[in-house]
Amino acid sequence: MSEPQDDNAPAAEKKHVELPVINTPAKVEQLRQEAAAEEPSSASASKPAQTTLVSRFVDQNKTPQQKAIEEKVIDAIRLVYDPEIPVNIYDLGLIYAISVDPQSSRVKVKMTLTAPACPVAGSLVAEVEARVESIPEVPEAEVELVWDPPWSREMMSEAAQLELGLM
Repeated sequence: MSEPQDDNAPAAEKKHVELPVINTPAKVEQLRQEAAAEEPSSASASKPAQTTLVSRFVDQNKTPQQKAIEEKVIDAIRLVYDPEIPVNIYDLGLIYAISVDPQSSRVKVKMTLTAPACPVAGSLVAEVEARVESIPEVPEAEVELVWDPPWSREMMSEAAQLELGLM
């Protein structure tokens, strides 16, 4: 993995970094076929409400510090991508819950995978934990892998579905 670029460095010191091109894998094709097979009336009826930045801030039980840390956690998690689907795991709907302890600022994340037999289950969970623990305000993170409810395409954000051509 390449080193992050310093935006304040002189132009002569900045390096051009090639990014790998991700081919559309079989998982994306499977999701597209499932979307095409669904009836239009059933898709809108089963779509869960999206959690937005606004609705997360409405929670009166959270302190401003908890809300700020939660937003940083989401930003960090959005840097983690599922290897089978070229979309970050937050927009894929793999993150079920983020809780921030008000006293210690420890973070607990509940997440799932697109399939129980995912070959990168251990490394994906470890990557999420490392990303969250890289936030200066977070002394410790715990990531719990859960299977209930099982992940489905409807858990993806509209932006992710649009990016994958599922809408």
